[in-house]
Amino acid sequence: MRKLILLATMALAAAVMPSALASAAPAPAAPAAVAASPASVEAGPTAARLLAKTTSCNQISNGKYKTDEDVSAKTVAVCDANGAVFWKADMDIDCDGQRSTQCNEDTDCCYQDDTAFHQSDGKPLNAAKLPYIVVPSSSSIWKYSSSQLKGGGSCAVIYNGKIEYAVIGDTGPTQIIGEASYATAKDLGINPDPSNGGTDSGVTYICFKNSTVSPIENHANAVSKGESLATTFVNNN
Repeated sequence: MRKLILLATMALAAAVMPSALASAAPAPAAPAAVAASPASVEAGPTAARLLAKTTSCNQISNGKYKTDEDVSAKTVAVCDANGAVFWKADMDIDCDGQRSTQCNEDTDCCYQDDTAFHQSDGKPLNAAKLPYIVVPSSSSIWKYSSSQLKGGGSCAVIYNGKIEYAVIGDTGPTQIIGEASYATAKDLGINPDPSNGGTDSGVTYICFKNSTVSPIENHANAVSKGESLATTFVNNN
């Protein structure tokens, strides 16, 4: 009888033990969490920090520019800095390039269907979509290429506390400075209408030497490169 009871007890224990062992065993380690995406690269400097580096002008232009065709005063100098050149002017609206609802012969009396620099597919730039600025065509006043600037170069455009990172996308008259695309103006809160938009003053243009945004039409690339170059500009001036 005792032997039967002992055998029954041992059988019960054998049946229960695997379950008990399973309960006591440590839980399998949870799979390692997927590494979090690296934090976004810190945005570039504030408008105030950039403007603080443009309070004095080491003039490199041979004389000064007018801001508009119908004014006689030449008031805008091109200034040199470590890694960049800058000027403070107005903003006229450039609507040249690809035809769009915003930019065409009907909306702009001076519309041209081409820009000095082209997209990677060979087409003119799209002023309604791409933030770009206009530099004066080379003259005895200043040759932008002599300052290591070129088509597709990176620029920071500052107005009313806002920064727009744009590219050098077109060239303009030899005697006038202060012009940017429809998209640049719109993003800065300036009236972008080519017939009555723009602003008479308060715009600072900082263009970084030896820089290129590729492809020129990629605005996201312009922003990331611009923020990096702007940080370097602030640190080195």
